[in-house]
Amino acid sequence: MTFKRKIQTCSYVTSSEGKTRSHADQGILVFALAALVVVAIARPDSPPTYGYSPPTPSYAPAKYDFNYAVNDPPSGNDFGHQEARDGDNTQGSYYVLLPDGRLQRVTYNVNGDSGYVADVTYEGEAQYPTPKASYGPPQPSYKPPTPSYA
Repeated sequence: MTFKRKIQTCSYVTSSEGKTRSHADQGILVFALAALVVVAIARPDSPPTYGYSPPTPSYAPAKYDFNYAVNDPPSGNDFGHQEARDGDNTQGSYYVLLPDGRLQRVTYNVNGDSGYVADVTYEGEAQYPTPKASYGPPQPSYKPPTPSYA
């Protein structure tokens, strides 16, 4: 029985400071230094910029006027709104047909820092009709099948 033994050789280098290092240690140092250089070069000089700039605020006084109305008798919808604004002065009104048959109308204004000042009125008499029974026993919506024997 024979044994063979492999002997690894390693060469050492002595640095100018008098420290002894192997070639493997020097390879690791060269790799670490190269990685540090790559990271330093890849670092951006400034934060990324985007393709738009933030909008510049507009401080002009608000001025608008709008209105709309909906009247749909089959669904029972009847409502509308009107408003006008010029700077800090706002005036408007809105209305809605209530389920009890009355029309609720709100007229409002805002002048500067005075807040929302509303005047609420009701037109008509509230009506509560007695409901009619609009249902009865269910009616079949199909003709029962006739039996057939083969």
